[in-house]
Amino acid sequence: MRATKSWIAEYADLPAGLSAWQLADALVSVGLEVEQVEAIGGDVSGPVVIGRVVDFVEEPQKNGKTIRWCHVDVGPEHAPKSPPAPLVKGGEVPELRPSRLADARTSGSAEGPGAYWPRGVICGALNFAPGDHVVVALPGATLPGPFPIGSRKTYGHVSDGMICAEDELGLGDDHAGIIVLGEVDDEGNPWTIGAPALEAMGVSDDVLDMPVTPDMGHCLSVRGLAREASQALHVAYRDVIAHATPAPSQGGHPVVLESEACPLFVALTVEGFDPAAESPAWMKQRLSACGMRSISLSVDISNYVMLETGQPNHCYDADTLQGAIVVRQAKPGERITTLDDVVRTLDEADLVITDDRGPIGIAGVMGGEDTELRDTTTRIVIEAANFDPVSIARTSRRHKLGSEASRRFERSVDPGAAYGAARRVADLLIELGGGRLAAETVAGEVPAMPVQTIDAGLPERILGMPVAADRVVEILTASGVEVARDGDTLTLTPPSWRADLVDPYDYVEEVGIKVGYEHLPSVVPAAPVGRGYTTEQKLRRAIGRALAASGFVEVLTFPWASAADADALGLDADDPRRRTVALTNPLAETAPLLRTTILPGLFGAVARNASRGADDLALFEAGRVFFASETGEAAPLPSVDGRPSDEELEAIERAIPWQPRNLAAVLTGAWMPAGWQGAATLASWTQAIAFAEIAAAVVGVRLERRSAQQAPWHPGRCAELVVGEEVIGYAGELHPSVVKAFDLPTRTAAVEIDLDLLVSLFDGAGVLTPVSSQPVAKEDIALIVDESVPVADLQEAVVAGGGELLESVRLFDIYRGAPVPEGKKSVAFALRLRASDRTLTDADAAGVREASVAVAVERFGAELRA
Repeated sequence: MRATKSWIAEYADLPAGLSAWQLADALVSVGLEVEQVEAIGGDVSGPVVIGRVVDFVEEPQKNGKTIRWCHVDVGPEHAPKSPPAPLVKGGEVPELRPSRLADARTSGSAEGPGAYWPRGVICGALNFAPGDHVVVALPGATLPGPFPIGSRKTYGHVSDGMICAEDELGLGDDHAGIIVLGEVDDEGNPWTIGAPALEAMGVSDDVLDMPVTPDMGHCLSVRGLAREASQALHVAYRDVIAHATPAPSQGGHPVVLESEACPLFVALTVEGFDPAAESPAWMKQRLSACGMRSISLSVDISNYVMLETGQPNHCYDADTLQGAIVVRQAKPGERITTLDDVVRTLDEADLVITDDRGPIGIAGVMGGEDTELRDTTTRIVIEAANFDPVSIARTSRRHKLGSEASRRFERSVDPGAAYGAARRVADLLIELGGGRLAAETVAGEVPAMPVQTIDAGLPERILGMPVAADRVVEILTASGVEVARDGDTLTLTPPSWRADLVDPYDYVEEVGIKVGYEHLPSVVPAAPVGRGYTTEQKLRRAIGRALAASGFVEVLTFPWASAADADALGLDADDPRRRTVALTNPLAETAPLLRTTILPGLFGAVARNASRGADDLALFEAGRVFFASETGEAAPLPSVDGRPSDEELEAIERAIPWQPRNLAAVLTGAWMPAGWQGAATLASWTQAIAFAEIAAAVVGVRLERRSAQQAPWHPGRCAELVVGEEVIGYAGELHPSVVKAFDLPTRTAAVEIDLDLLVSLFDGAGVLTPVSSQPVAKEDIALIVDESVPVADLQEAVVAGGGELLESVRLFDIYRGAPVPEGKKSVAFALRLRASDRTLTDADAAGVREASVAVAVERFGAELRA
C-alpha cells in the first residue's frame, strides 16, 4: 500500500512539523511495516517555475521529427537580459514585444519600465497552445536522474531551459506530453508566472510504501492508515465514511442476492454525468503517487475511493445493463470477457455478477467488458459490495487474476463501509462531473460481528508485563472495539473493519501491539540441568562438519516435488519413492508434492549453478523425505471451535507420513582442478562412495559395497552401500536419461543414504581412540585371486586375520598380466601395524602378515605373490 502523507493528514490531525519518517515510525509502532519513504519532487532542485507560452513556431527536421521553437514567459526574476531569437512564421518575423509588469518593476530591459523578455526554449511535445501555463526548468536546475539543465544550442537555436513532462519531474510515468496547467490552481487562484512550480502545484509530498499483512487488511486504505496513525500519535481522527448503511431497499437498479458469499450489495445510480469532464490535477497526482495511472474521471474516482476507503467498487454503464443484477455462483461452462480483454471459462465455485444475458463480472476480482464505462456514458450504476474473503481468494488464484480489488477482499473488507464508499463515489462524480444521485438500492445488510468475553487480566498474564484493566479498555476502545465492562470481565464487539479480532488472544495481540512490544521484558528461559544435544543430534552435526571439511558444500533446497520427478528418475511403478504426499495448498502448482528423495532438489541446484558457469560442484544436503501411508488415508480437518475428538486425533496420527532423514550429494566437473601439479581430477563415483564412507566413519561403522541396479543410477556403475545386513543407500554415476531429463552435466555422480538408519547403527562406545606413542610397523602383501573375487571381500579377510595389532589396511594396486595367470588378478595391500604398549618386533609383524594371508587363502584360495 502506497499513501501520501498529505492524504493521511486529511483524516488524522498529524502534529505540526511531523516528518514522513516520524509518521513511518509511528505506524511501525502499531504493527505496520514501512519499506521506504519517497519524497515527490525531492530529486528536483534549482529554478523550476511556472511559465506561460507566449508563442511558438513548428519546425520540421531532417530526421522526420517536428520541434517547436517557443517563447516562454517565466516572469521578471528569471527573464533573460536580451531577447531570444525571433519566431519565423510563413517567412515573416513577427515583432517580439516584451512582457510588462503591473507594478512597473524593471529587469534590465531597454524597453522601458516594467518590461522583460521571454525565454527561447526548444520543445518536442505538441500538446500545448499559446497562452497555456507550463512548468519550465531553467538553467541551473537539476531534474531526477540526475539531469542538469543548462542553455545549449540544439536544432539551430539556443534553448534556454526545458518545458517539463510529468515523468521528467519524477511526478509520474506520463511522458506523452508536457504538463499543461489550467488557467487557475486547485483553489481557483490564477497562476503566478515565475513562481516555484512544485510548490505552486502542491505536489511536493512524501509517499509511504507499506506491505500490509493479511491480518491488517483495513490498512490497505488511507482511512485505515489514518486511524492507526491517530491512535499511535494520540491525535484526532475523522472518518471519510460519512454515511451509515440504511435498511434494505430496492429504490434503484434491482439487485438479487443468491449466494451467502455476498451478504451486502449496494447499487447507486447517478444520471447526467458529463463523460468529457477531466480528472482534477490533485486527483491525478495522488493516484500517480500511489502507483496508479489516470484513465478517465469516472475510473479515477473509482480507484481514488478504493484507495481512500479500502472498499473496492465498480461502475457500470447503466444503459448496457439488461435486467436485474444477480449475485450467484457460476454455472458450468459459463464464460466472460473481462476488462483485460481475456475470455475466461468460469468454475462453479466462482462468485459472479450477472444480468439477464449472463455474467457481467467476476465478483471481487474484475468486471466484464460488456458493461464497462464508455466515452459516451452519462448514466452510471455504482457497485459497492461485500464478498467472502476465501471465495475471492480462491477465484483469484484459480484464474491467475490478481487485482487491487481482490487483494483487498482476500484480506477482508469492512462491510460497514460499502454504502458510505458508494456515496463517496457518487458525491465525487456529481461534484467533478455533474449529474445527480437518481436512485439507490441496498440488498442485504452488514453482518454482525462476533462477540467475545475475556478476563481483563488476560493481556497482562499472556504478555508478561503490567497492563492495567483500565489501559486494556482504553486501547481496545481506541481501536474501535465496543467494550462492555462488568468488574474484571470484558465483553468485546469488534468494529466492522476488524475481521481479525475473533478469539481472546487476538485481543491480547492487539493490546500488545498498541502497548509496544519493545516494552515486553526479555526473559531468557533457563536451560534444564544436564540437558543438551541428544546423541543423534551430535552425530548428525558431526557428519555435516566432516563432510564440509572434506570439500563438500552443504545446501538447503525446498522439500517440494513435481509429479514428473518420479518418471524423470526412472522409478519403477512399485518403487516406494512414488508413494508421495500431496499438499492441499502448494506454494507452486508445478511442485504440489512432498519429496521422497533429496536428489531432484540437488539436481535443480546443480542445473542452476551450471547455467551460470559454475560446473565444479560437490553439493550435499541432509533433510527429511516424506512417504505417504500405505493405506493412503487423508488426515481429517477438525473444527477449530473445540478440541479434536480422540477418533480425529487417531486418524490424524495414522495419516502422518513416514518422515525419515536422508543424506545426499551430487558431484559434477573437477574434484581437483588442473594446475602445476598435473591434470584435473574429475569428480566421479569414487567421491560419491567416499562421501558415504566419511559419514559412516563418523558413526564408527564400516561400509561394504556391492554392485546393484537402482534408479536413478547407471545399472553398471551403481554400488549398494551396506553395513552388516542393513542397506543404507546407493552411490554411483547417474543414468544418462536422468542426466538429460534434469539438464545435468554428463557423467554426474550422486549418492543418497538413509541418515536415520546410519545414525541408529552407532553402538554408543565412541569412535575416538587414543593416539599411541609407539612406532608403526609397515608390511605389504600382494595376493593373487580369481577375477570374480570382490576386492572389498578380500580386504575384509585381511582385516579379519590381522587382529588387534592391525591399525589400517590400504589398497594400493590391482595388477593383471604376466606373470599373473589369465583370469586372475594381483591385489596389493599396505598394512600398518602398531601396539599401544610396546614396540613391535619383526616376529610380531611377520605373525600379523602371515595371519592375514592365511585367512585370505582359507576364504578365497589366495596365493601370496612373490
